[in-house]
Amino acid sequence: MNRIPILDLSPEIEELWDDLMAAITRVLRSGQFILGPEVEAFEREVAEYLGVKHAIGLNSGTDALVIGLRALGVGPGDEVITTPFTFFATAEAISLVGATPVFVDIDPKTFNIDPNLIPAAITSRTKAILPVHLYGRPAEMDAILAIAEEQGLKVLEDCAQAFGATYRGKKVGTLGHAGAFSFFPSKNLGAYGDGGLLVTNDDGVAELARMLRAHGSKRKYYNEMVGYNSRLDALQAAILRVKLPHVDRWNEKRRQVAERYNELLSGVPGLVLPEISEGHVFHQYTVRILGGKRDRLQQALAKAGIGTMVYYPVPLHELPVYSKKESTKECLNATQASEEVLSLPIGPFVSQREMTSVAGHLRWLLTHTYA
Repeated sequence: MNRIPILDLSPEIEELWDDLMAAITRVLRSGQFILGPEVEAFEREVAEYLGVKHAIGLNSGTDALVIGLRALGVGPGDEVITTPFTFFATAEAISLVGATPVFVDIDPKTFNIDPNLIPAAITSRTKAILPVHLYGRPAEMDAILAIAEEQGLKVLEDCAQAFGATYRGKKVGTLGHAGAFSFFPSKNLGAYGDGGLLVTNDDGVAELARMLRAHGSKRKYYNEMVGYNSRLDALQAAILRVKLPHVDRWNEKRRQVAERYNELLSGVPGLVLPEISEGHVFHQYTVRILGGKRDRLQQALAKAGIGTMVYYPVPLHELPVYSKKESTKECLNATQASEEVLSLPIGPFVSQREMTSVAGHLRWLLTHTYA
C-alpha cells in the first residue's frame, strides 16, 4: 500500500540538500551557535520579506506569544480576548503572563474569531486582542483593529500557521502592534527543530522583546528584569535562511493543491470545503464532515493509508484547565467545528496522484459507505 502522510518533508529536504548542507557546515565551522551573525542575518532578511522594522528570533512560537504579550505590557490582572479554536499555546501564553484568556466564538465559515462578538467581551480589564490566522487564512483584521483602536487595546497576531499570508496586500504579523510566528518543522516556513519569531514596528516593543529573550538584559550579566532563555539558535537560523526564498513558491503550490482538492471534491454530500480566499496560504486544508461521521471516516481513511488530522478535537474553552473558570462562556460554533473538522494531506510537494487518491477515497466513503 502506498501511504499518503498528512505531511512529508523529505521532498523539500532533498530539493534543498546541497544548500542545507552548505549552511549547516558554515555554522559548524564558525563555532558560533547562539545568536550571532547567522541569526542577525536571518532577522534582517525575514524583516525585509515581511515588510516590518524589527524581527526578533526566539526559541519557539509559544515563546513569541509570551514575550510578545509581555513586551506589549500585558500582565497579571489583565484580560486578553482570543479564539477558543486554536492550539493550546495561544491561551497558554496569556495564562503564563498572569492574564486571563477570554474566549470569543468563531465565524463558522472562516474558523477565525468573529469580530462581531468581540465588543461584548470587552471589560475594564481587557488589555489586548490576540487573533489567530488559523490554517493560514487571515483573520478579519480591519474589524479587529478598528475595535482595538476605539477601545485602546493592543493587538498581537498569532501567525504560527500563516507565514507569508497576506491581508489586503500586507503580510500578516505586520498589521497589529506585534506578530508572533512559529518555525515548528511542519509550518509553511519551518526549521528542523524549534524556533519562533516576534515582529513589530514599535522600537520600544522590540527593545523589550530582545531583553526578555536574554534573561531580561541588554548586556550580559546586567539584568534589568526577569526574562527568559529564548534565543533562536544559529543552526536553525541558517536553515531558515535557505528556505525563506522558496516560501512564496511553496505557498502558491499549497493554494494550487487546495484548488485541486476543491475541484475533485465538489458536490460531495455531507462535505463542506474551505474557501480559496485572498491571502490564504493553506497551512492546512480543512474540510467539515457533517452528520457525525468524521471519526469513522478518519479511521476508514487511515486503513486506506491516508493520513489526516483533527485540528482541534477539543476547543480551548472546554479543556479542563479553562472549562471551570468563571470567565469561560459557551462558544457553540467552536464546539461544532471541533466535532466536524478534518485536515487532509497538504504541502507544496503533494502530487496529482496523491490528491486524486485522497479525494477519490473521501468521495467514495461519503457517497457509499457513510451515505
